[in-house]
Amino acid sequence: MGKRDYGLDTDVVNRIATDIRDVVAMGVQVSVVIGGGNIFRGVRAAAGGMDRAQADYIGMLATVMNALAMQNALEKRGVPTRVQSAIPMASVCEPYIRRRAERHMEKGRVVIFAAGTGNPFFTTDTAAALRAAEMNCDMLLKGTQVDGVYSADPRKVADATRFDRLTYLEVLSRDLAVMDASAISLARENGLPIVIFNVHATGAFAQVMRGEGLFTTIIEAD
Repeated sequence: MGKRDYGLDTDVVNRIATDIRDVVAMGVQVSVVIGGGNIFRGVRAAAGGMDRAQADYIGMLATVMNALAMQNALEKRGVPTRVQSAIPMASVCEPYIRRRAERHMEKGRVVIFAAGTGNPFFTTDTAAALRAAEMNCDMLLKGTQVDGVYSADPRKVADATRFDRLTYLEVLSRDLAVMDASAISLARENGLPIVIFNVHATGAFAQVMRGEGLFTTIIEAD
């Protein structure tokens, strides 16, 4: 969305695609789960009073549009991709099939997962944790608005404390608003480390993969 009120900012799409390309060039297998808030915000006024499930389906369809935009940006940079949607729409992308997604990743393709889990009442966070577990990923990285997990929103609270490392239980018990509780719990059950970093910082994705820069790691207690 960039600095817009809603919609796609092509500069942001291109920057994130470049960051992903740089990580793929490091030899890392990458799959991506993309949200749809940037588009759904544009219809939120019309969604006032709408049935929750219906509104969630609109949001899921928005993620498909974002996924196709990211696919286009990546392929312009020479990165082979496949978009798989949890809501089948064969004219524009593949349906989500786990074994096919694994095969794409083995061949060096970036798989972009769209439409969340395909079910209402589940957020993109939960979809990301679910797909990461299904793909046997080594870690789940969440690109967000800030460079890690804070005790409070650092954009609103000047003395908010940033954490370098947390356990799943600490995130849940402190009610730290970093990911949905269901996503945290799913990651914990599957021993999936979570890394939170600033998606707006150019090159941050590659820095995190090298263990550099600012980020927060969420893992099981030692």
